[in-house]
Amino acid sequence: MLGGYRIEGRGAAEIAASVERGVGSGALAPGEVLPPLRELAAELGVNPNTVAAAYRALRDRGVIETAGRRGSRVRQRPASAPRESVRVEPPAGGVDISTGNPDPALLPPLKAAFAVSADRAAQEPVLYGAPDADPGFAAAARAALDADGVPAGPLAVTSGSLDAIERVLAAHLRPGDAVAVEDPGWGSLLDLVPALGLRPLPVAVDDDGPLPSDLERALGQGARAAIVTDRAQNPTGAAVSAARARELRAVLAARPETLLVEDDHGHAIVDLPLHPLAGTTRHWALVRSTAKAYGPDLRLAVLTGDPLTVDRVRGRQRLGPGWVSHLLQRAVAHLWETGATDPERVAASYGVRRTSLVEALAARGVAARGRSGMNVWVPVREETGPVARLLQAGWAVAPGARFRLASPPGLRLTVSPLSPPDIDRLADDLSAALRPAAGGRYD
Repeated sequence: MLGGYRIEGRGAAEIAASVERGVGSGALAPGEVLPPLRELAAELGVNPNTVAAAYRALRDRGVIETAGRRGSRVRQRPASAPRESVRVEPPAGGVDISTGNPDPALLPPLKAAFAVSADRAAQEPVLYGAPDADPGFAAAARAALDADGVPAGPLAVTSGSLDAIERVLAAHLRPGDAVAVEDPGWGSLLDLVPALGLRPLPVAVDDDGPLPSDLERALGQGARAAIVTDRAQNPTGAAVSAARARELRAVLAARPETLLVEDDHGHAIVDLPLHPLAGTTRHWALVRSTAKAYGPDLRLAVLTGDPLTVDRVRGRQRLGPGWVSHLLQRAVAHLWETGATDPERVAASYGVRRTSLVEALAARGVAARGRSGMNVWVPVREETGPVARLLQAGWAVAPGARFRLASPPGLRLTVSPLSPPDIDRLADDLSAALRPAAGGRYD
């Protein structure tokens, strides 16, 4: 059975655990077909309903996927094997442009902000029963959202964008529901969706954001939710334009029961205006993370949305972590109040590097995309060869497999570590890496 691996157990939980052990050990490979329900039930001497319950639990946890009469199989990338594991380590002395990290030189110093926050905590300690959002932080966050035309709504504070998105999806969806996701898109999100037992439906992206026709198709195929990146889309750098926003709103307005989730993680690092879709559907959420502008270790995001969605998120949060540290919230509020970063300068710095790289590649006949943010996306015929050749040249780049569902191959290049001399050298090396290898015959 299954190449020598034997599934065991009498109850649904035991059978599911046995399959998970096989997946975790590598004995059950991604894509491997599991035995039909009745066949496994006969092998184990249990009721077929018991095996069905085990398979249902495995599907809900993102371990397997089911395809009707074609049976059940181990997911090609199990939820326990995140896309971040598909990475290339830079050689000694090489440059790592695969991480998606911000430039540390553009992050503000944090010492003064945390000192102010600590002093306030000494005077006004936060105890059980306090509001989950610091009033000063919430007021500043709401004012910034208002300035960008985001509809009025209550606030929640979460431990980053992914935490917020997970909580919103869990508040409305059930395992087996479909979610429209950008393709190529954020690798961590593409892992999260199946890990929640949800089915991702790919939506193609161009420089202006998700394609309306693709979003309409995904919603027509039963997607109950859609996730859209407003600016600095990872990995392509797309940003939703005013015209595209109108088209997307029209698609969503025709299906008002769709759960809309917007990710504005590019806030404070891009100089393009926000064109929110929020409010087009009955249930919506928009999340802003501090990671790119103030540093990934701050682990804080602001979430707003319709009252029911935010209330469900906050209610579930109270049963778990309770709240995000007010020390952290007050430190971030201090960074905002004192103008610790200059968004225009930060956006210009990334913009110069990004545009210079795109233009340098174009001069060498290599097409690339990067409208906003800190990443450039380079379409390629195949990823393995160019990644290996760039590694030999001293560059670690992110293979597009980390970001794709059904879209064509590509490479993601993070411009944060690049200096002007780096850009021409990278363009030369990438151009060389994409040239077809010389043919030859070996007898």
